[in-house]
Amino acid sequence: MTTSSNSTPGGLGIDPVRCPKCNGEMVQGFIADFQGSKFCRVSNWVEGAPGKPTWFGTCVPAPPEKSLPIGTFRCSMCGFLESYARPDFAAK
Repeated sequence: MTTSSNSTPGGLGIDPVRCPKCNGEMVQGFIADFQGSKFCRVSNWVEGAPGKPTWFGTCVPAPPEKSLPIGTFRCSMCGFLESYARPDFAAK
C-alpha cells in the first residue's frame, strides 16, 4: 500500500489502489451499521474495551473524541476488505 495526499476522492491520503492479496482493484465504500429495520449509519471505531452487555447492547454512546468513522476498501476481484478509522470517512 502506498500513501499520497491526492490518492483517493477528497484527498484522504490513503491509496489502496491495488489489493495486497491478488492485485485486483480496490473500491472505496463503508460497512453499514443498521439501527433498527429502516436506518443505517457508518460504523465507528471506539477507543477502549466495550462495556458489559445489557438488554440494550454492549455500548453506550461514545464521546466524539473517542470515536472515528470507518471507511472500508473492497477488492473487486477477491473481496478482501481493508478498513481505516479516520474523521474523513464521516457521512457527508
